[in-house]
Amino acid sequence: MELVQGRPADWARRLPKEIRVYDLLDSLNISYQYVDHEAAMTMEACAAVDEAMGTAMCKNLLLCNRQKTAFYLLLLPGAKVFKTSVLSKQIGSSRLSFADGEFMEEFLDITPGSLSVLGLMNDHGHRVELLIDADVLQDAYIGVHPCINTSSLRLRTSDLMEKIIPAMDHAPRMVNL
Repeated sequence: MELVQGRPADWARRLPKEIRVYDLLDSLNISYQYVDHEAAMTMEACAAVDEAMGTAMCKNLLLCNRQKTAFYLLLLPGAKVFKTSVLSKQIGSSRLSFADGEFMEEFLDITPGSLSVLGLMNDHGHRVELLIDADVLQDAYIGVHPCINTSSLRLRTSDLMEKIIPAMDHAPRMVNL
């Protein structure tokens, strides 16, 4: 795996949703690096990607309430353990569970295993609320998928918070897990 600066040159094998991510980053004048790799479906599979990028991949979870009327995209450090009861109390939503893959595709144009904060660029109906664990902000860089799990991006955390998230029009809600 090789960490490469900027936009990939090989577009033939890239999906339109991945290309849209690079278009967004370039339109915001964001400096980034990417690495291509085998499909990484779990945080354990991301260990080699973390090493290649010099930063840890962020864990992304799509959650919903029992009635499936409220949806949340939670970002937390990859090694951090998630407890629904702790988050439920902080956001005032009981009975949180993992949302079905169909909601990932419908709201974010992402398939399971590829979930990423960058999918919020596809949430034009604002159906998903962004939740960020405060520990995500501790590192200078963050690793995320460009809406596909065969590539990963290394972004400045400050660019994510100050430029990318505002451009996607999704104000984050900070949590402490």
